[in-house]
Amino acid sequence: MDKQNVILHARFAPNGTVVEISERPEGLAPQAWFDFLSDKAGDVYQTLAGGRGVFRLTRDELTALKQAAAPAAA
Repeated sequence: MDKQNVILHARFAPNGTVVEISERPEGLAPQAWFDFLSDKAGDVYQTLAGGRGVFRLTRDELTALKQAAAPAAA
């Protein structure tokens, strides 16, 4: 069975704060979503040039993380 992979892109301001990040749960700030992902899935994060980075997850992993983050967004 082939698992669907998802790449979440993060973009940072010059001061290091997260400006934009994909697949963010509604009601959760970009920085809070990045912090949550860094804590739970930091091992799949890759830093890129130009103030960017990506998390590489399967669709199932992403769904589970979004559900876990839902209480923080409320």
